Amino acid sequence: MKTSDIFSYAFSAIRLRKLRAGLTTLGVVIGIAAIVALLSLSQGFQNTITAQFQTGFATDTLIVSTGSFGIGPGAAESDFDLLVNDTQTIDEIEDVDTSVAIIQKACYIKSDEREFMLNVVGVDFAKYANVYSSTFVAESGEIPLNPENETIVVGNRISDPWKNGTILCEVNDTVEIIWTTRSGYTLKNESYTGYVAAVLKEIGGFGLGGPSDLGVYIPISQAQGFFGTDECNTIIVQLENDDEATIESVSEAISEAFSGQVSVTSSTAVLDTISTAFATIEFFLAGIAGISLLVAGIGIMNIMVVSLMERTREIGVLKALGMMNRTVLLIFLSEAVIIGFMGAAVGIASGWGLAHVVARVGFGGGIRHGNQAAAAGGITITPVLTPTVFLGAFAFGLIVSVIFALYPAWRASRLKPVEALRYE
Repeated sequence: MKTSDIFSYAFSAIRLRKLRAGLTTLGVVIGIAAIVALLSLSQGFQNTITAQFQTGFATDTLIVSTGSFGIGPGAAESDFDLLVNDTQTIDEIEDVDTSVAIIQKACYIKSDEREFMLNVVGVDFAKYANVYSSTFVAESGEIPLNPENETIVVGNRISDPWKNGTILCEVNDTVEIIWTTRSGYTLKNESYTGYVAAVLKEIGGFGLGGPSDLGVYIPISQAQGFFGTDECNTIIVQLENDDEATIESVSEAISEAFSGQVSVTSSTAVLDTISTAFATIEFFLAGIAGISLLVAGIGIMNIMVVSLMERTREIGVLKALGMMNRTVLLIFLSEAVIIGFMGAAVGIASGWGLAHVVARVGFGGGIRHGNQAAAAGGITITPVLTPTVFLGAFAFGLIVSVIFALYPAWRASRLKPVEALRYE
């Protein structure tokens, strides 16, 4: 019997039992749709997060900071402090182009009658603009390379936090910065009024060490006096190149220079960690979605067994007319292939559509936090259906359908014509 005849016969059998075949196919559709929706959303989220981190990073930079040694509740806290002048020590290391100290504190910002809490960052404007030449760029105004103490630069979302024309501050506006200190049990507010020299262009990244849409930047000298400290949170180190060998050698040299009391992190290492984490998440999500497809496979086996019982006399007649066991086996497997193919096709389309609905409804809007300048803004996710997911979903749907149809197909092929004809 020709292959085309086998598929034609199998398709005719499915058409005669439309409702049962439709319900069987629905199980495959649900499983494939779940896999496609979850993985395409996961891939889209990964692309969005990675792109935002890459925007806030420079691949030729290192982040030097202090912190705990070890992981977990038993980790030892470091009492070592980084100082602004430690940049001089780092600048002397081979393959280091320049380094920038960062002092960062949470402060209240007042503009007109609005008040909100944000991070105020003290940096050397000239060095910072050199390290982050593509992101620390003014959209309006001009970033002064030799700023006066009252000068401030604000991120794009500080100026227009809700992206609806509600301007909180713009160039030449005055902004009051309030920092609360504590002496014993007494709280004291330190404040000064500065004018906005520039508003940064929209960055969109998270700005781990780099510029952020939610940052307020003041000269490092002003930050030292205003916060009353020479301690800095981090030091950004720009290398002469982003070769892996350079990153490793400079990281070791910085650690040795500070007797192992600091943590040195490369931007590329952070991105690699993010990619690894997302790969694990994708595998976990695929496993969860795959469970539903396995349940659908059990349903396919059940339906095929029932179909075998109903078609026993039909099989007996076919075998009495000379049909071979192999042909009977192929007919039943062909029915499974057709069900798997239709289920995979509809499931992929449904999952793709579902992913877009979830992305639009669940991640379409921004996040607002009262008076705080729309602190985080929204994360827009565009689902991504990769060729691997597309082909994998098709293959998975077909394979599951065929595997769970093997037993009833084998039973059908082993029926003896005489016993099949006697079956009531």
